[in-house]
Parts: sequence; structure tokens; C-alpha cells
Amino acid sequence: MSNRSTITEFLLLAVADTRKLQLLHFALFLGIYLAALLGNGLILSAVACHHRLHTPMYFFLLNLALLDLGCISTTLPKAMANALWDTRAISYQGCAAQVFLFIFLMSAEYSLLTAMAYDRYVAICKPLHYGSLLGSRACAQMAAAAWGSGFLNAVLHTATTFSLPLCRGNAVDQFFCEIPHILKLSCSDAYLREVWAVLFSIALAFGCFVFIVLSYVQIFRAVLRMPSEQGRHKAFSTCLPHLAVVSLFLSTGIFAYLKPPSISSTSLDMVMAVLYSVVPPAVNPVIYSMRNQELKATLKKLILVLVFA
Repeated sequence: MSNRSTITEFLLLAVADTRKLQLLHFALFLGIYLAALLGNGLILSAVACHHRLHTPMYFFLLNLALLDLGCISTTLPKAMANALWDTRAISYQGCAAQVFLFIFLMSAEYSLLTAMAYDRYVAICKPLHYGSLLGSRACAQMAAAAWGSGFLNAVLHTATTFSLPLCRGNAVDQFFCEIPHILKLSCSDAYLREVWAVLFSIALAFGCFVFIVLSYVQIFRAVLRMPSEQGRHKAFSTCLPHLAVVSLFLSTGIFAYLKPPSISSTSLDMVMAVLYSVVPPAVNPVIYSMRNQELKATLKKLILVLVFA
């Protein structure tokens, strides 16, 4: 008997035990979601509507905002609905879709952050070749590769995970369908197929991590050799936001998936899931606009137009 015929729905983790706490979590998630929609929506509008932001760096930032919007929209709306209506159920198809979209968008975002590291490396270490190395065609190809690699990774993990026989119930100890918690429901010897897929993804992710680290080693060496303090400040102002986003993305994700089992608990798993899946999409717009004067000025103009239009 197949998976699909035995399990028609999964039960997600209840975010709170009492009705008041459920409504409080709903309000908190709603506030974070609206902040993410507003911040990323403003960045999308600013980059799309202002010609001077039509550069490779802002093109990648536009793609990052799209991915962040998709990522947070994959997990939070269902969690908010469950908290509001005091339910835990998600359909089998809905869970599979959630896993696919989450892996797709997170994988694509990591690949895009790698491309953004290359963009900063070329801009600072090889400025004379910036136009030839990062033309519109090259940027489109790198963005397409990021989205495409995310799609293929999502197909691999979703197909492998949902082909496993599940024989330990249907309760997922997380507020959204997350692969590690679905694997806990599989039969003891069957989950090894997905483990090999995870190891393959980890190897690719480690390759991207090494590329990012080497890029920033070269970037910092080049910046520290700059004679002008103004030049060093401008270089750091474009690099530090990207480095902060990468650090937040990697640190929370690595701890969530590679933490020792001895310190694992349901509440800690949920907190870590919020930190790596919900917080980055909400704070990334703030990080990028905080030190970037050009983006900050454009966003101020856009807000004024929206308010007084």
C-alpha cells in the first residue's frame, strides 16, 4: 500500500496550547509577514521603477526580494491560518507543495547569494572588467542558474521524501512541513535514500560556501589596500549588507539542521525554524537599505510618492 493511500493529511505542530497564546502568535506572525511584504515590495518597486538602480547589484537584489517574498509566503500563511482557526491539519498535497516550494526558494536564494558574492568580487577586485564580466546577459544567466538549481534540488528532495513509506503516524513536529521532521515518520531503513540526497545537497552548499569565503578574502584584501578612506567606506557599504545576509542565512540554517541531537527539543526546533525561514525575509530589506545611501534615498522618494499621491 502506498504512502498516498494511507495518509491523506499531516498534523502540524500547534504553536501554543491556549487560545490567547494562539491569537498572540497569529498577531506576531501577521506583523512579521506584513513587514516582509512591505519591505520586499518597496525594494521591488524601487529597483524596477528607478533607472539608476538598473545595475547588476540591484538586479540580484530584486531577485533576492522575490525569493524572500515567496519563501515567507510558503510557511507563514498556513501557520497563521492554523493559529487563527485552532487547527493543525494540512493536506498531503499541501504538505508536498510546501516542501517543494520551501526547498526551491531556499536553494535558489543560497545560489543567488553566491552569485551576489561574485558580483561584489568583480566590482571591487576587477572594476575595469565589471561591464564585460557582468553584462545584462551574464546576470540573467546567473539568476536563471540560481532559480534552476533551486528547482532541480526541490524536485530531488520532494520526490525522494514523499516516495518513502511512512509508518510512524502523521504528526509533524514543526509549524510547517519540514523534511527532517517528515523523515522521522518514515520506516527505519527507508529514510536512507533521502539522507544521500541531503548529503549531495550539503556538498554543493559547501562548495558555494567556500566560493563565498574566498571571494570575501579577496574583497577585504583589495579594500584594505585602497588609499582613499572614502573608497574603503563605499566598498564596505556595498559588501557588509550582503555579508550580513549570508551570515544570518547560514548560521541559522546550519544550526537548525546540524545541531547535536542532545540539545534538540520541539520548542528549540520551532525557534530555529522561525530564525532561518521567517526572520531573514523580514530583515533583509532593512539590512540592505541601512548602509546603502542610494537605495535609501530611492526608497524615501518612493514612500513619499506613495503617501502623498
